[in-house]
Order: sequence, then C-alpha cells, then structure tokens
Amino acid sequence: MLLTREQLQERLFALHRASLALVKDVSLEHLLEQIATLACEQAGAQYAALGVLDDEGKLINFISVGMSDNQIKKMPHPPVGRGLLGELMDTERALRIPVIQDHPKSVGFPDHHPEMVPFLGVPIRAGDQQFGQIYLTNKIGAPEFDADDEMIIQMLASYASVAIQNARLVEQMRERDVTLTRRNVDMILLNGIASTLTSSLELDEILNKTLGLVINYMKVEAGEIFLLEEDKETLRMVLHRGQAAEAFWNRNVFHVGEGYPGLVAKTRKPMVGTHLNTDTNFLRDAVVQAGFQQVACIPLLSGENLMGVINFATRRTDPFDERSIELLVAVGTWAGLAIENARLHANARRLAILEERDRIGMDLHDGIIQSIYGVGLALEGAQHALEDDPQFTKERIQHAITGLNQAIRDIRTYILDLRPRQLGNDGLLSGIKRLIAEYRANTFSEVKLTEPDSDFKELPHSHSAVLFHICQEALANAAKHAKAKNVQVALWTTEDRALMEIRDDGKGFDIDNMKTSIGHGLANMHTRAHAVGGEIDISSSIDEGTTLLVWVPRAVKQHNN
Repeated sequence: MLLTREQLQERLFALHRASLALVKDVSLEHLLEQIATLACEQAGAQYAALGVLDDEGKLINFISVGMSDNQIKKMPHPPVGRGLLGELMDTERALRIPVIQDHPKSVGFPDHHPEMVPFLGVPIRAGDQQFGQIYLTNKIGAPEFDADDEMIIQMLASYASVAIQNARLVEQMRERDVTLTRRNVDMILLNGIASTLTSSLELDEILNKTLGLVINYMKVEAGEIFLLEEDKETLRMVLHRGQAAEAFWNRNVFHVGEGYPGLVAKTRKPMVGTHLNTDTNFLRDAVVQAGFQQVACIPLLSGENLMGVINFATRRTDPFDERSIELLVAVGTWAGLAIENARLHANARRLAILEERDRIGMDLHDGIIQSIYGVGLALEGAQHALEDDPQFTKERIQHAITGLNQAIRDIRTYILDLRPRQLGNDGLLSGIKRLIAEYRANTFSEVKLTEPDSDFKELPHSHSAVLFHICQEALANAAKHAKAKNVQVALWTTEDRALMEIRDDGKGFDIDNMKTSIGHGLANMHTRAHAVGGEIDISSSIDEGTTLLVWVPRAVKQHNN
C-alpha cells in the first residue's frame, strides 16, 4: 500500500528527528540498539536486527529487536552470515523479498526460531566500505514491505553510517587516550626506577628500591631477585619482598636451566606461568600451597651479560598482559645495567683500598720501620759502650727515646689517616679546629687559623663534610709529604660560595707529576668538591710550598627535571 504525501512527509520528519539523536550518541553498543529499534518502528516490522562487520567483512555482532530473551536462548547459535544474510553482505543494493523461503539463497532457520516470511535488508555503507546491515522481517498489517519502507530504511542506513563512524572514532579516541595514559604511567615508573638506579651505586639499595617500585606498580603480592653467582651456573635468591616469605625462601637456589629462574637465565627471555599448580617447570610446591596462581620471571640483563632474574608472583587469576611484560623487560634491562655498575664500582673501591694499602705499606716500610730499625741499632751500640763510655751511652739512649717518640707520632698519624675523624654535629668550624689541634699534637708544627665572620652553620652538612675532609687530607699531606713547619688555614664566604685556603711552607711538588707523587689524596679532593658542585685549585712548586683553594656552593644546587 502506497503512502500518501502527508504520511510520507510525517515519516521523513520522524526519521530526521530520530537521526539527530543517532548522531549525538557516541556509545557504539547503545547506538546499534537504537538503529535496530528505529528501523523496526519506521518500517512497521515485527522483528529487526543489525549485523556488524569487522574490517575484513566478517559478521562479528548481531543485535536483534522483537525477540524475547527466552526465544534467543532456545536457538542453538546466533546467525553466522550465511543465506540471505551472506547475500546482503556481498551487495551494495537493498534486498526486498515477499517470502524468505522462496529465495534461492535461503538456508532456512534453526530450531526454535520464530516464523518469518517477508524480508527487507539494507546495507549500511560509507563509500566503498560496508559497516553492517539492517534486517527487517514480518511487516505488521501487510503481507510484505513496500518501496516506501525500502526508501525510509535506506535513508536510515545513511544516517546510521555517519553515526557509526562517529561512534567508532570516539571509541578509538578513548582507546588511544587510555593507551596514552597507560604509557604515561609506565614512563613515570621507568623514570622513577631510572632515577633510583642512577642515584646510587649501592647494590642493596638498588635491589630494594627496584623491587618495591615494581611490586607497588604491578599490584602483586610478592617479588624476589636472584643473582647469578661467579660460577655462572648458580642463581641464588638475595632479596624477597611481599607476602609468604617462608614459602619463597623454602627454595632459594636454582641452577641455570632448572625451574623458572633457571630457564629464564638459560634462554634470557621472559617467562610467564599462569597455572602454577599444574606447571611441572615451576618446582616450588611451597609457593603453590601458599595460594599463588601466576608468576612472571624476567631476566636482568646488562648488554649481553646476565646479572640475574627478577620474579613477580600473584594470587590473582587474570593474566599478566603483554604491556606489563614489556614494561618488566625494560625494568629488567635498567636493573641489570645498574647491578653491573654497582659491582664494578664495588670492585673499583676494593682495588683502590688495596692500592692505598700498598702505598701505606711502602711508606711504613721506608719510613717508620726504618726509623725503628735505626733505634734498634742505636740501642745496640749503647749496650756495647755501657761500661766503657757511660756519657756516650746516655746520649745514645736519649737519641733512641727521641726516635721512638717520633715513630709513635708517625704511627698515630697513619692510624688517623686510615680511620679519619668524622665531622660530627658541632659544625664545620669546630671540626676544623679539632683537626688543627690533632695536627699540632702529632707534628709539633705551627698552624694558624684565620676564622671567618660566619660560623658556617647555615652551610648544608654535605658541603661542610667536603671542606672538612679536604682539610683533613691537606693537613695529612703537609705532615707526611711536605714536612711543613708552618701551615695557614683560612675560611670565608661570598654571597653564594664558602671558600677555604690551606697554605704550607713544605717541600712542594711538581704539579705535572702530582698523581704519582702523592697518590690518591688529590684525586679524592677533586672528587669530593665536584660531587657537591664545587671546585678545587692546587698550586705548588718544588721547595716553595703548596697552596690549596677550594670552594663549595652555600646552598644545595636544585636540578630541574
């Protein structure tokens, strides 16, 4: 039955009003339901459905209107895109059929499917791309759908195409926003770990902070770190954080190739276990009995070198996603590099201690031991002259006493050098006065201190410690190497700096050869000053003494991130 002009206009206005609501809806799932419902209303159909296609043209969703939930549940499966549905998916034109069963492409209906006779199908397209189809069956009050119904639904399909594109764009933007937010959170974690790892060379601190940061971020119940031992075959757990510590420590050693830690060490690739209770590679029954369901095991790598393995375990059943594993791999690389740096630094410190002990041993052998040996010879000579020349014997004994006193002072100096006094809490000025008093007692040399107007108590403790230790090293050098008779120490401040000058009248040295002449002392001074943003200048000439000038900032330097 053809519509009158007034009826057609009324339907077109109703369709236009409805289409405006469609374009405003940005929820794809709700939008598809609205389109199916609107098609049913506009065409006067008993049943309507909307098929949604993926990018490859396959039916991925099917939304129906008119059938009850019980009717849908009774059917063995949803439509799969065969028969008339498949025919419509391969065409650009509408399909209007009086009797579905008479069409050659009809494949019938599954069991418990309601009876359907007339059919109207319209593709939803945008250019060459088809998003889906609108299906209508059983025209209410008429035996079949007419040309006006087809025209109205085609118009609805055009509106639906725009609305679906809009909803998909909004959905993509939301997904990208979620992805960017996650990446930002990941970058914050990596930045925090990088800052932690680069701010310390202490292995224990690196391991603790890294494990703690990742456990909190991943929201897992436990984490542990295994380090590869020197034999390159044994992985030993050095740290556990989180719950069920006893269960994890129950098995704390693995060989390469054994269990999860050993397999990861062997392959140097991450490994994720999702069903630990049935996983024969896990080898830790106590952890399974403690209720843990999953584990992520990540290698700690520094270039091609394996440092160890880091594990994270959880009682949750939702699996670790790919993004989390990629993040953990990045953390493993950062941590592996930091562990190797910490070990290299520890080895360098041990080597420096050994070198310094060698230097002190040489100094003791060439200085104090020789002096004591000389005292022994003097006493031996006094023994032989005891009866023949008592006066000579007294002089020799007095000379020996003087030599022993000097040896005692030298030994005391070395003891102070090996175990340096700390700054304490009395402030820089008090600390330097204490150093000067000790210097006078041990050397009987003269030291003059030019005191500043300020007491230096506003100076950060780290900066005060630098000046204190540099003064300590300089006075030790003046006594041991320069053999100075007079030393002058001066302290003063400018608007942004605290300065110290130490001048002696000792033997001096050749600046170009100062490393071989004095050893590690000068290098340590430079390192300390640079560590707090300061600088040091040393000038010296043979037989003309040495002058040392050092400055540090009066405030801690702020670094902009």
